[in-house]
Amino acid sequence: MKADVSDVKVVGNEENEEVTLEKPEKEGPMAELMRSAGSPPSQDDVVEGPVVAIGRARVFIDLHPYGTGIIYGREYLSAREALKNVNIGDTVTAKVVGIDNAEGYIELSLREARQAVIWNEAETAMQKKTVFELAVTDANKGGLIINWNGLAGFLPASQLAPAHYPRVPDGDKEKIFAELKRMVGQKFEVMIITASPKEQKLIFSEKGAGVTERSSLVEKYKVGDTLDGVVTGATEFGVFVKLEEGLEGLVHISEMDWALVENPKTRYKVGDAVKVKVIEVKDDKISLSIKALLDDPWKAAGAKYKKDQKVDAVVIKYNKHGALASIEEGVAGLVHISEFAGEEDLRAKLELGKVYPFTITFFEPKDRRMTLKPAA
Repeated sequence: MKADVSDVKVVGNEENEEVTLEKPEKEGPMAELMRSAGSPPSQDDVVEGPVVAIGRARVFIDLHPYGTGIIYGREYLSAREALKNVNIGDTVTAKVVGIDNAEGYIELSLREARQAVIWNEAETAMQKKTVFELAVTDANKGGLIINWNGLAGFLPASQLAPAHYPRVPDGDKEKIFAELKRMVGQKFEVMIITASPKEQKLIFSEKGAGVTERSSLVEKYKVGDTLDGVVTGATEFGVFVKLEEGLEGLVHISEMDWALVENPKTRYKVGDAVKVKVIEVKDDKISLSIKALLDDPWKAAGAKYKKDQKVDAVVIKYNKHGALASIEEGVAGLVHISEFAGEEDLRAKLELGKVYPFTITFFEPKDRRMTLKPAA
């Protein structure tokens, strides 16, 4: 269907020579009304209109009632393959890259419009949690590179499903990188979790994407189940436990023991048999706990200790608030830095691994909270 070009006149010939557009000397009242209606396109807007003229290395698009758009210069060169098949009357979608140039046209980009459309599709896919099966094109030390609709996206190692997470016993980064490189060429079911055109950031996650097969496995488990499993991997944030073929759960570091766990890799190794309890089933993932099957030491401590009592405690860790000191296995309290002249003074007076006398200044075993101060 031909465009309505009543407010423009094509000047030139049919040999694709230089073409210019001239506006009528005087607009009618209806045209003036249309031009005053709505908001004119602004920088970075995506607009659409029919082609009204094709010249030498330039294409004119009617953006009625706001004027005429032009694709020319480097924007024409970057899109010339696509523009070869464009005819007068065809509708073209483009992005505004300049307002009212020297000749009075609105400068447009076909290439940037395509990018804008793709990013819009990415944002929609993220909101709908659309699952894509995409191939890994490259890897770096942080994860995998995936291409989607011409955009390079990133799949962080932390967003890999448990079955694909690199299981390197000693956590060596070079070995993890070698494992990631072996995945180049493989296809993964992934979802977009971040789509930011301004930052040119497209991030994928495999977690929760391949849900069809896992759903049938996970649905048989419920919170409270006690299960036997085998450790399949240890990381800085916990251990993966295989419950059955094709299904693993994570025991987070905070669910490994009532006592402080600094490094899960020193507690368990691949192949260790463990008993676990299901504490959450969500989004076709299972969260497990080892400490939930152990007696809570705070219950027994509640009957033995009270506020203002003097106790001996071993210093087990420093943090930004001070130091943690344990009065029993799994029962630790904070010695606040305000009790000392500063961090250097605290570390000089409370050495890791040593036992010191303290006074309990706050004790709430139900909430597993306790604070201590050095005994006078």
